[in-house]
Amino acid sequence: METIYGYLERITFINEENHFTVARLQEKAKKELTTIVGNLAGINPGESLRLFGKWVHNAKYGNQFQVEKYETVVPATVNGIEKYLGSGLIKGIGPVMARRIVKTFGLSTLDVIETTPDELAKVDGIGAKRIEMITKAWEEQKEIKEIMVFLQSNGVSAAYSARIFKRYGKASIENVRENPYRLAADIPGIGFITADRIAQNMGVDPNSILRVKEGIIYVLNQLTDEGHVYYPLEPLLAKAAEMLKVNAELTGRAVAELLEERRIRIEELPGQPPLQAVYLPAFYTAETNLARLLLCLAGEPSPVRSIDTEKAVDWVAGKIGSNLAEKQKEAVVLSAQNKVLIITGGPGTGKTTIIKAIIRIFRALKLQILLAAPTGRAAKRMQEATGHEAKTIHRLLEYSPRKGGFEKNQESPLEADVVILDESSMIDLLLMYNLVKAIPSNATLILVGDINQLPSVGPGNVLKDLIECGRFKVVTLTEIFRQARESRIVTNAHLINRGMFPDLKKPPGRELSDFYFIEEEEPEKIINKILALCLSRIPKRFGFHPVQDIQVLTPMHRGKLGVMNINLKLQEFLNPNESMLIRGNKSFKVNDKVMQVTNNYDKSVYNGDVGTISRIDQEEQEVQVDFEGRIVTYDFSELEELVLAYAISIHKSQGSEYPAVIIPVVTQHYLLLQRNLIYTGLIRGKKLVILIGSKRALAIAVKNNKTQNRFTWLKERLAKGI
Repeated sequence: METIYGYLERITFINEENHFTVARLQEKAKKELTTIVGNLAGINPGESLRLFGKWVHNAKYGNQFQVEKYETVVPATVNGIEKYLGSGLIKGIGPVMARRIVKTFGLSTLDVIETTPDELAKVDGIGAKRIEMITKAWEEQKEIKEIMVFLQSNGVSAAYSARIFKRYGKASIENVRENPYRLAADIPGIGFITADRIAQNMGVDPNSILRVKEGIIYVLNQLTDEGHVYYPLEPLLAKAAEMLKVNAELTGRAVAELLEERRIRIEELPGQPPLQAVYLPAFYTAETNLARLLLCLAGEPSPVRSIDTEKAVDWVAGKIGSNLAEKQKEAVVLSAQNKVLIITGGPGTGKTTIIKAIIRIFRALKLQILLAAPTGRAAKRMQEATGHEAKTIHRLLEYSPRKGGFEKNQESPLEADVVILDESSMIDLLLMYNLVKAIPSNATLILVGDINQLPSVGPGNVLKDLIECGRFKVVTLTEIFRQARESRIVTNAHLINRGMFPDLKKPPGRELSDFYFIEEEEPEKIINKILALCLSRIPKRFGFHPVQDIQVLTPMHRGKLGVMNINLKLQEFLNPNESMLIRGNKSFKVNDKVMQVTNNYDKSVYNGDVGTISRIDQEEQEVQVDFEGRIVTYDFSELEELVLAYAISIHKSQGSEYPAVIIPVVTQHYLLLQRNLIYTGLIRGKKLVILIGSKRALAIAVKNNKTQNRFTWLKERLAKGI
């Protein structure tokens, strides 16, 4: 085994899944940088390393040093110490400050920080507050290093070390040793698979009842991520046994213990034969109570006093300057007569006009009206279209980080006579339950949405269940109005929704259209065309900003035409800024377009919110993101909440609208080529939609109207009145 030594110049690539790392090392007495590859989780630019391994030749990249193990050593040169401190490793020290400190203390720099940090006051720009920050960060970094060594010895990426330390502090190693499975519940990004790998390396028995119980909970959580509210017992046991590689007797015993511990609920649902439905407790509570609350709400007296609905409809048509079609009139009339009303229809069918009409009538009756939508963008669109304040559902319910829940609930209900929700197809079971809990019994609830879009990302199929249960009035809008009929986006969306192939013909001459299809089969050529469209063709021809106005939507996350790869390509070309922050397998630059991928109630940013990185502070180890004028600060350890958003999945685009949308449609996406997916992506485009791919793939999607069945019992509970 050979040994090389040097300081780490930069990290080129890290794969979070298998921790494979590519980096560049400055060896002693060598002018050229050395490429090192291997499992190097936990290394930071500027660190001095002793590496053990062998030289290999890569046909594409040349000679590389393949690392089998490594040691971190104290940098031995002034340049190495400066690199080490300036890498962002220690909060409070960035490249500029590192240069000043090393200029003052030279080779003694690290000893000063370790033993006599007060001497740092000799450096220009360092006061008592910064010394305290540096000292604390230095101590934390030493402890995190211990956790890194411990995790690495158990086969786990040290990228999780900072998160573990943040949660458990000095008791980190003790807590992990005591019960590694708690990591899955406590640490964002660490699921059961990672926790199980730690447990196995620590010698936990694969047949341990603790492991099997945690495995079953993990499988149930995975199934809720797929949209299921419950899952049948027998298939659940089979999935758990297969994943854990244990026998049925063990999974059966684990389920019995979980039931006794009240970590699951099992209900026998009627059928031939009866079905044993396994719920996580939160979803059982939400489903049963949501059904009860909706039925109670529908049965209470209406806040709308008796009015001449025919006169009201004529009056409001004059006020909003638009004659109402018969279905629109029906919706307005029913809104005054029913406590729960559902209005559904595709683009261009007049849903917004109905909302405006209902608001005008209810305002005239001096009723308190609240408007809400699941996402910030949808709420903003709703407010712009109606002229009435609209909020996200989370803001409406006033989530309190301190209390860990919503301030608005049954004990403290919303002050409202009418609650109108837009983009209702996006609302999952838990959010709908929390919302309905907060609606006063005398209020009217109006749900507006497009039932043909993709169901909610979260568990359940709430809008569909409410429509099909037969308990509530439903108005289905089918007429496309004249102005909307002039849009090829709208007409093609309706063709696709009816299972008909869209009209792909090009507009005559130099006439511009709002819909184009570019035929191309090869993924590499498709990516090149997407880059050309974003960089020059669309901005030059239509005047759209390449980052702010154009959104690439794709069915998949992985592969050449997946979200991850397209993002890297677009980042490279749309934001060529060379200064980059690398964390794990993610790289961020100032001016990058990013998306929040989890709900963070403390920061008031939610899954799907899109912003722009406005600042990266290496000294403070913070990234600032501008979410439409509101600056949100992230610590480096919180960056797993953000992803690049030049390209996003069609699922993530729900509730949003973009001036221009580009959608690759190829046969490589075969498993995800569904009618409602293409339909949903298409209607995200406001002024321009470009499909790029093969006609065969598009035809497959249009014909495929099979949607995954979600296990939910809400419809049946509502239908039976229980």
